[in-house]
Amino acid sequence: MAEKGFEGKIAVITGGARGIGKCIAEEFRKGGASVCVIDKADGDHYVGDISDKAVLEDFAENIIGKYGKIDFLINNALPLMKGIDECSYEEFQYALSVGVTAPFYLSKLFAPYFNKGGCIINISSSRDRMSQPQTESYTAAKGGIAALTHAMAVSLSGKVRVNSISPGWIDTTGSLITGADAYQQPVGRVGRPADIANMVLFLCSDKAGFITGENICIDGGMTKLMIYHGDNGWTLSE
Repeated sequence: MAEKGFEGKIAVITGGARGIGKCIAEEFRKGGASVCVIDKADGDHYVGDISDKAVLEDFAENIIGKYGKIDFLINNALPLMKGIDECSYEEFQYALSVGVTAPFYLSKLFAPYFNKGGCIINISSSRDRMSQPQTESYTAAKGGIAALTHAMAVSLSGKVRVNSISPGWIDTTGSLITGADAYQQPVGRVGRPADIANMVLFLCSDKAGFITGENICIDGGMTKLMIYHGDNGWTLSE
């Protein structure tokens, strides 16, 4: 997927140890970039909880101390998903800290250090426009980061381009998903992490130099498919 073209670039990725974040990190490395990951999971990266202000400050200080500048910030870390029936005040605050506050604060910390052509990519979700029951903490965080995107794009205009991506159903297990679960996407399949990584790298490239403040939904068309009871065999069991 990745072409050489990011040599000498510094990419920072939150939640980059697994799933979509890991795929993004791998593609940047293939393109020649130096990649800095922060994640709660143990591994060969900065291990820390991005809900903690001191952790964010230490992480940013380490990167600037090592490289002096950065090129790309990918805010990908996954917020907590709990619903209104069970989500506590503290859990809801934690979800917003991971999903909105940390992306804002990291962007603020790195803002003076972006090289020319720098980009911020926020990973939102198609849940920023649609919901399942009992998902309020996650949905609020994803809606927040989608709105944060266009606000920062305006504030950082002329310095850093800021865009967001809203993935739909992305399988990170490598499973082969068939049947109705696949065909509820008009493209006929569930998404893969590479579908998101490809767009991240495109938005960070010079080819996307006229794109900022946008939210791009990558969901195989799922949010465009109107579903009525009885259509195409779809039924609702009460």
